[in-house]
Amino acid sequence: MKEPQTRLARRIRWYAEANREAPTHALLLAHTADDIVAGGPAWEVLRGREDDPRGSALALRFMGAVHRLVLRGEAPELAPFYRSVGGSEGPEGAWEPFRHVLESHVDALREGVTRPVQTNEVGRAGALVGGFLSVAERFGLPLRVLELGASAGLNLRWDHFHYEARGERWGPADSPVRLCDFDTPPIPPFAVEATVAERRGCDKNPLDPTSDEDRVTLLSFVWCDQAWRVRRLRAAFEVAAQVPSAVDRANAPEWLELHLDKDSNGVATVVFHSIFMQYMTEADRTKTFGLLENSGAEATSATPLAWLRMEPAGDHADVHLTMWPDGEEQLLAHSGYHGAQVRWIG
Repeated sequence: MKEPQTRLARRIRWYAEANREAPTHALLLAHTADDIVAGGPAWEVLRGREDDPRGSALALRFMGAVHRLVLRGEAPELAPFYRSVGGSEGPEGAWEPFRHVLESHVDALREGVTRPVQTNEVGRAGALVGGFLSVAERFGLPLRVLELGASAGLNLRWDHFHYEARGERWGPADSPVRLCDFDTPPIPPFAVEATVAERRGCDKNPLDPTSDEDRVTLLSFVWCDQAWRVRRLRAAFEVAAQVPSAVDRANAPEWLELHLDKDSNGVATVVFHSIFMQYMTEADRTKTFGLLENSGAEATSATPLAWLRMEPAGDHADVHLTMWPDGEEQLLAHSGYHGAQVRWIG
């Protein structure tokens, strides 16, 4: 066995183990690892990728490239196994048609796997909403929300989603996006009113949620088992079509520096991100943290600043909030990586 194949197969197996909550997705990755070792079509698709950075999420790029074919109707033999397009077959029979798709679309998939991961997990708004409401409650001002790594900017529309926890509700009752997966006796401060005065984000490769092509890109990176995430994403596309929001093509620290320098009198500025820091360089992280601390030191009760973030903490994500002028930091919630089972601490 050749050493590059061994290394690549080992990486793919790791992803298969990590994604066991999605059985079809995980099984196909496990078979992919075996096929790489055997020198099959999976190796032809992924050959040369064995040294790709871990943070580039190679397995998700690979599965996204295949999923894209399924979503576009170009791999009909796989559709019965993909719940994302209405399939209902179990995972056991999925490998042979999957392998056939790899054989039949090597060139397209080799190109597709170069596409960077671009996700916009709407469920994370359920973990973040309590932070936005905490800022509104603390300062009593309209919010200016600035998202780093915003992708298509779907979570910039968080105030147009509907939330429910233990019978309490927040957000428009007729919203097609409904977030109700709160696993906690205390609930976020749903009695608080909040108004968004400005919403804007940045991303190195922003997507347009009103573009059919970019919608397919976003859908392709959802695990094929998780039809509920696909439905929620499609619902967020409906909201995005009605609520405009700009996402600028820019690197996070440079963009943030520009927008933190703008006049913010009479609004509470909330800089937020979710599962984003792992995609930044160490230098960019350091610069971003410094910008927030320096701007926080200059914040006043008329120009408050908040930093809301949802980032990995082992097998779950933690939601932290820092608010200036006093710089107090709070752990607000624990959450699944896709926003499931949000445990509010407050």
